Amino acid sequence: MLAGCGTSRPASVPGLRAVVGTDLVGARGASAADQRRIDRTAVGLCAADIWTKAECAKHGGDDHVAG
Repeated sequence: MLAGCGTSRPASVPGLRAVVGTDLVGARGASAADQRRIDRTAVGLCAADIWTKAECAKHGGDDHVAG
């Protein structure tokens, strides 16, 4: 996911923040609660069509894919 980070800012920081959210802040993947936070972030990325349907399916299945 960090591969998308670079020196240029996104066109709309508030828009990107609305899609990605803040669930990942502090998540380490060490607990069920952390995994839920990661899943919520993935759902937002899939719903916004930032990830492809195939990428979303790899995360958790087609239930994360919008449309």
